[in-house]
Amino acid sequence: MEQRGLGRTGLRVSHLGLGTMTWSRDTDEHEAAEQLRDFVDAGGTLLDTAASYADGAAEELIGSLLGDVVPRDEIVLCTKAGVRRTATGGVVDASRGALLDSLDASLARLGTDHVDLWLVQTPDPRTPLDETLSALRLAVASGRTRYVGLSNHPGWMTARAATLLAGDVGLAAVEVEYSLLQRGAEREVLPAATDLGVGVLAWSPLGRGVLTGKYRRTIPADSRAASPHLAGFVEPYLGAGSLAVVEAVATAADGLGCAPLEVALAWLRVRGQITSAIVGARTAAQLRGSLTAHRLELPPEIVHALDEVSAPEVGYPERR
Repeated sequence: MEQRGLGRTGLRVSHLGLGTMTWSRDTDEHEAAEQLRDFVDAGGTLLDTAASYADGAAEELIGSLLGDVVPRDEIVLCTKAGVRRTATGGVVDASRGALLDSLDASLARLGTDHVDLWLVQTPDPRTPLDETLSALRLAVASGRTRYVGLSNHPGWMTARAATLLAGDVGLAAVEVEYSLLQRGAEREVLPAATDLGVGVLAWSPLGRGVLTGKYRRTIPADSRAASPHLAGFVEPYLGAGSLAVVEAVATAADGLGCAPLEVALAWLRVRGQITSAIVGARTAAQLRGSLTAHRLELPPEIVHALDEVSAPEVGYPERR
């Protein structure tokens, strides 16, 4: 699997990252261990998690696997902070104290003294950006993380953070949703990241599962869209606006003799601004389909056709 430099840093990551949002919730320790083995065997290095995933249980599961299933030094470990659990639900809190407390708790769960990349999970309108960035500086200075970045932040915040951290710890990466069904990041985030030398990690590169083609005819009973807890996550991409894109991907896959998800990931791999695409799977069998995508080279005419059919409308609305 190709290894790519993360922005202007010396850190290199695999062009596919392994997401763990389902771990300890829909993915048990046996499936997680198999996923991790298959991912590393395929040349993958970037393992992406967050303190909020399964209320910290995803990190605990990772901590139980590192060292036993794969060596810690073969993994580029990325976690996120900024969403804390309260009695009434999740609360966004990117204050310095909350972020550093969250990082310490993450390190304890992961069973390591540092992570390779630490991201602020989402913007906090109640905390000044300068304060949030001070936590990133302290985390690097104290050795708890090697590199820092932002997740789900708009372009202007990415640019502001990169400017304020320039000549200091630097802004290594920004993580944002990006796929053939969601190209809104092209408006501000990708240009800002490219100009400032910030790496881009794309989450949900399969359009929340819709680009696999499994929703073309119906909603499978075991899918996220059928789950009362996750249906709202998938629903934005099940409307008529997504249909032409999904059909174009399926048509290309039929012509190339591969799966639609391979086409969707291969299209994203040729986007020069994207350092790594974070793929998640409930089972090891599902993950293996994504791991074969690096072998597929899309003909230029197919790349062009997919570019055209998925081009964002003016204003970049989400597809419905």
